[in-house]
Amino acid sequence: MMESTLRLKALLFVTGLIGIGIGGAILFIPAEFHATSGIVVGSNENLLSEMRAAGGALLACALIVLAGAFFSRLTFTALLLSTVLFLSYGASRLVSMVIDGLPSSNLMAVTVFELGVGLVCALALATRKSSANPDGKATA
Repeated sequence: MMESTLRLKALLFVTGLIGIGIGGAILFIPAEFHATSGIVVGSNENLLSEMRAAGGALLACALIVLAGAFFSRLTFTALLLSTVLFLSYGASRLVSMVIDGLPSSNLMAVTVFELGVGLVCALALATRKSSANPDGKATA
């Protein structure tokens, strides 16, 4: 039980840090971040606003995921959130591939990574055992 708890906390820690890094980069340096994938953002204020908003949302979610590694009351929520974030990003990229065509090999690799991490989180979510508090409410 202790080993699986440590693995779960490590998973949340790592996925939280990944989300913080990506969300923070999109929020604070979106043009530079997207340039690493060959995307030219330019100086379109409307596009930058949309990108920064998404980056801020990702950063906020990642902070919750990271908190779940340290606070057991947040573990289930953090794991669910991490699962949804990574799988939805990967699935959305697949939708884009069908509608828009194939992106760069870098973005295709990112898709595989996101789906892989999301599936690991989903597996952890499906196999986790909840414990009961003295008040009878289940926790992660």
